[in-house]
Amino acid sequence: MHRPRLTELHRHLDGSLRRATLDDLGRAAGVAVPDDLGFRAGMGLEAALACFEITLATLQTPAAVRRVADEMCVDAAAEGVQHLEIRFAPQLHRGAKIEAIVDAALEGVDGRASLILCGLYGEPPALLERLVEVATPRPGVVGLDLAGGPTPTQSWSLEDYAPAFTRARDRGLGRTVHAGEGRPPAEIRVAVEALHAQRIGHGTSLLDDPAVLDLVLRRGVTIEACPTSNLHTGVIARADAHPLPRWLDLGVRVALCTDNTLLSAVDLPTERARAAALPGMTPARLAATDRHAAEARFTR
Repeated sequence: MHRPRLTELHRHLDGSLRRATLDDLGRAAGVAVPDDLGFRAGMGLEAALACFEITLATLQTPAAVRRVADEMCVDAAAEGVQHLEIRFAPQLHRGAKIEAIVDAALEGVDGRASLILCGLYGEPPALLERLVEVATPRPGVVGLDLAGGPTPTQSWSLEDYAPAFTRARDRGLGRTVHAGEGRPPAEIRVAVEALHAQRIGHGTSLLDDPAVLDLVLRRGVTIEACPTSNLHTGVIARADAHPLPRWLDLGVRVALCTDNTLLSAVDLPTERARAAALPGMTPARLAATDRHAAEARFTR
């Protein structure tokens, strides 16, 4: 049987370490790791994001980041992934300066994967501008992301991050934004028009606004679809309700992604198998997601 050449565009370092490694790093850091750590269906985005507090607590040193980046590459290769992009927020790994954490991740991947640096909703826009400066002289860093999600107490709006993403564009970095993850599709419009996003993470509300759908189609924006994660965070109510087949039917460019292999207990072949079982999916449509992913990868 022909084995497809897989591309993984949306995989978080702090949600994709091996469980054995998490336990090992937890012991070394004095962090108690719950036996049942992980996502569950319908838990909500806020509860899902809270799981990262545990994993991040074990990943505060360059050595830990280096180890996990290395193991992620090994694991992805075993899945048949030919091109891997790993994303993470180096400012959350406080055991060293941002530059040292990024360099540790680059040493870990050793040319087998590319890195995307994440700012987080609610962080000062100046921090994302700093990430662009860190990325610029490091060819192994290929993109900038805005991750997490907005809350009513945050001081900064999505539009406030536009200067950082404009600078990223001008420096030749790829741009992706977590937007429309169960939230209004207006986020997707801002991400594309103001933040120059070439890819959108999740984007589950895309079909709620025909004008935003038209914008995504016209700009050739790729949706980084993470169906298992979307079920866990509750932005889709049932696995068979994911809009993936409808997106493809309408001509949207879609890349299948895992988001977090540990926390969602999923790998890319499993994600593809689940997608293949969705109502309306066909072998041709599944193959299209492989093609879209390969064509949407960030390069420098």
